[in-house]
Amino acid sequence: MDPEAAGPPIIKVTPLQQMIASCTGAILTSLMVTPFDVVKIRLQAQNNPFSKGKCFLYSNGLMDHLCVCDEEGNKAWYKKPGRFQGTLDAFLKIIRNEGIKSLWSGLPPTLVMAVPATVIYFTCYDQLTVLLRSKLGEGESHIPIVAGIVARLGAVTVISPLELIRTKMQSKKFSYEELHQFVSKKVSEDGWISLWKGWAPTVLRDVPFSAMYWYNYEVLKKWLCAKSGLCEPTFMINFTSGALSGSFAAVVTLPFDVVKTQKQTQLWMYDSRKISMPLQMSTWAIMKNIVAKNGFSGLFTGLIPRLIKIAPACAVMISTYEFAKSFFQKQNARRQQY
Repeated sequence: MDPEAAGPPIIKVTPLQQMIASCTGAILTSLMVTPFDVVKIRLQAQNNPFSKGKCFLYSNGLMDHLCVCDEEGNKAWYKKPGRFQGTLDAFLKIIRNEGIKSLWSGLPPTLVMAVPATVIYFTCYDQLTVLLRSKLGEGESHIPIVAGIVARLGAVTVISPLELIRTKMQSKKFSYEELHQFVSKKVSEDGWISLWKGWAPTVLRDVPFSAMYWYNYEVLKKWLCAKSGLCEPTFMINFTSGALSGSFAAVVTLPFDVVKTQKQTQLWMYDSRKISMPLQMSTWAIMKNIVAKNGFSGLFTGLIPRLIKIAPACAVMISTYEFAKSFFQKQNARRQQY
């Protein structure tokens, strides 16, 4: 994936060093972008109405409007004010109603998820890139796409349950006791497979994202190096390439991110004593439902906070990762001299 991985099939940075480098980037990136992720999920969750039988629930992610009808049709309303009008409005209302700490809600599971996911993803990508280049040659342009798809598919499958928990913690303010009760209830009722709810739209979002991101990143990095007359990419070249390629991939895959958020937040949108779980809907059915209710623009809900999150996240992650690998490469070179 990078200059030090090019050339003969000798890994100059060990897998353990790649893991350490990716951990550093994952922690720094998670701390920086979690507030934007919270806002994005709240904006997407508020457009997730559903009905089943005589029970209706509308959640905007922060405040709820709940209507429960009994057999006679009598309504019991539990109304809490507040609906987000945009990114800035969501930031202000979350801070005002829940405190600034709520912008980092879900950070613990985000860190628990981000570290292993990033380790699996980046290490597998680098290892696969070196392997494929040794088999197919350095000039094969499709290597970043194949390596990115395989690495992301594996990471998503392993981390999907934690992604589900993180999304729930960010879609509304829940205690850890409520979270534990929810997970226990879902496992007892629907089995462990229920923790992989949202896996399909996550794959549809992350796998194409990964393919587009790595391909564009490698192309932009080579182009910027050529324009600058450099043989090795600098920190700023890695930073710029990561930001631009991440932004492009984020826009293209946003509809699947909206669907993933809606499918996962539906698990919270019922009261176990009064409201039954809604019927399962396919990814494409949810997309059609979103377009019918909110127009085509509904598929791009949360675009601004997603871009604000993705661009710096990709830039910081890849530049930090490449910088750390460069550091380890120099350390390894010094050891070889002695």
